[in-house]
Amino acid sequence: MHLIPTQDEVVAVLRETGALRDGHFEYPTGMHSNEYLQVPLALRYYQHQRTLSVGLSRLLRANPEIRASMRDLSIVTPMTAGLPVAYGVCEAVRGKQVYWAEREREDEPMHFRQFLEPQPGEPVVLVDDILRTGHRIAELQRLLESRGATVVGLAVIIYQPTPRTVNFGALPLYYLAKFEASYYANAQQCELCHRGDLLEKVWV
Repeated sequence: MHLIPTQDEVVAVLRETGALRDGHFEYPTGMHSNEYLQVPLALRYYQHQRTLSVGLSRLLRANPEIRASMRDLSIVTPMTAGLPVAYGVCEAVRGKQVYWAEREREDEPMHFRQFLEPQPGEPVVLVDDILRTGHRIAELQRLLESRGATVVGLAVIIYQPTPRTVNFGALPLYYLAKFEASYYANAQQCELCHRGDLLEKVWV
């Protein structure tokens, strides 16, 4: 394994742990795809979690602005699924703290826990296990900036863009592997459905 894992090495870890699956899948959004990723299945193994998080931290260290602010750097993740990556990255870069946003129900906006507020000018790197549409990460960025924090980067283990992926503009984006799955807006447009491939519905 290289110091920064290659695409092939990341794929090998995902397949070995069952986190990467080929087939015919329907996401909760109604989109269909030929590929499904559940990165937490790989992160449940400490060695893999550490290897991937440290590799991601090395990409962040290459950015002079991020490297200069590491003592004050907060690693923030949307919801709790990204916490294993966030803690691993924070430990590797010796950042200041880790925290996350949450919501009680899907129809509610994200919020921080009571007594937890970003500080004005606080440098923040957004971290998650995977970036697909990016809607939750974009909401978190808006929430942080509304509190005066400065988002300096976005880092994910896997970048798997879809036709609905948010454009983060000039915000630096770091990832260990990029996946180009085939996405279909619905069953009517899905080639796999037309072929009669067995469909499996997935939760996330």
